[in-house]
Amino acid sequence: MTAIDELYEAGTSTWLDDLSRERIETGNLAEVKKAKSIVGVTTNPAIFATAMSSGTSYDTQLDELKTSGSTADAAVYAMSIKDVQDACDLFRDTYEATGGKDGRVSIEVDPRYAADEEKTTAQARELWEKVGRENLMIKIPATDESLPSISDVLAEGISVNVTLIFSVERYRQVIEAYKDGIRRAEANGHDLSKIHSVASFFVSRMDTEVDKRLEAIGTDEALALRGKAGVANARLAYELFQQELGGGALPHGANAQRPLWASTGVKNPEYPATLYVTELAGPDTVNTMPEKTIDAVLAGGGVRGDTLSGTGDASREVFAQLEAVGIDMDDVVRVLEREGVEKFVDAWGDLLESMTTRLS
Repeated sequence: MTAIDELYEAGTSTWLDDLSRERIETGNLAEVKKAKSIVGVTTNPAIFATAMSSGTSYDTQLDELKTSGSTADAAVYAMSIKDVQDACDLFRDTYEATGGKDGRVSIEVDPRYAADEEKTTAQARELWEKVGRENLMIKIPATDESLPSISDVLAEGISVNVTLIFSVERYRQVIEAYKDGIRRAEANGHDLSKIHSVASFFVSRMDTEVDKRLEAIGTDEALALRGKAGVANARLAYELFQQELGGGALPHGANAQRPLWASTGVKNPEYPATLYVTELAGPDTVNTMPEKTIDAVLAGGGVRGDTLSGTGDASREVFAQLEAVGIDMDDVVRVLEREGVEKFVDAWGDLLESMTTRLS
C-alpha cells in the first residue's frame, strides 16, 4: 500500500491537477492513474495554457480548426473538450466503481465570465452538453456573481466543481448555493444520486499572502506563525462541512458536496512538500495535486490518518494569533479572490493570443 492508498483509506481521494494531449496520447495519464492510484483529474485555464502552448500534440487538430476558419476561443474549447472527453473515458471505470464519487474530470468556464452570471450558466450548460460524459464536472468560480449560477446549474442535474474559494465565509455561501441547487434538482425530477459536487478551497496561496504580511511585520511572534494560516483555514472549512452537510442536511439520495483542497503544491521550499496533504487528510475530502506533490507524498514517510476532525478550536486559535499580530484576514481574502480570477484571466488571455497567432 502506497501513501496515496493510505490517503484514500483516511477518506481523501487524490486527483491529478494536470491534463494535456501529450499525457493522453503517450499513455502517461493511464500509467499515472494505475501506478500512483489517482482517481480523478482537474484542469484550469493555466493548465491548458501550458499544455497548448508547447509541443506538437495539438497540431493536427489545430490545422483542421484553421482550415474551418475557427476563432481562437472556439479552437481552445474544441481542443480542451477533446482532452477532457478522452480523460473522462479513461477514468470511466473509476467512476463506475466508486458510484460516481471519483473518476471525475473537471473543465472550467471562461474565467472572463466570473462576474457574469448569465454567461457562466450558459457556458456551463454548453460544456456539459458538448463533453457529453457523466463523469464530467463543470468548474464555476465562487464569485458573488457566479453563486446563483452554481445553484442554477446544479438544478439542471449538472455536477459542479466550485473553484477559487479562500474563506470560510465564502464557503458558507457555496454550501447554501449547493443546498438550493440540490433541492431544485429534486423538484425538477433529476436523480440526485447522479449529481456530485466539490468545493475547491485554495490552500497554499493563503500562506503565500499571509506569510508576506507576517514577514513585513517582522516580530518573533509574527514570524512564528508563518506556514500556519493555510492549513488552519482549510480545517475550519472542514469543520463547517461537517456541521452543514452532515446527516439529514440534504434531500434523500443526495450526495454531500465534498471539500477539495486545491493549490496544494507548496510555494515556500522551506516547507515540507507534503504539508498540504498530510495535514489535510480525512473523511469525505479530495486533494488535487500537481504530479510533483503526488511524487513527494509517495516518497514521504506516510500518512498519519485523519488530521482534520476535531481541529476547529486549534485552528481558531491560529487565526486569533494572526489577528493579534496585525493580520487583517478579511483583506487577505479580498486580495486572494481578486488575484485568483485575474491569474486565470491572464493565463486565458495569453493562450488566446497564442492561438490567434497560430490560426492566422
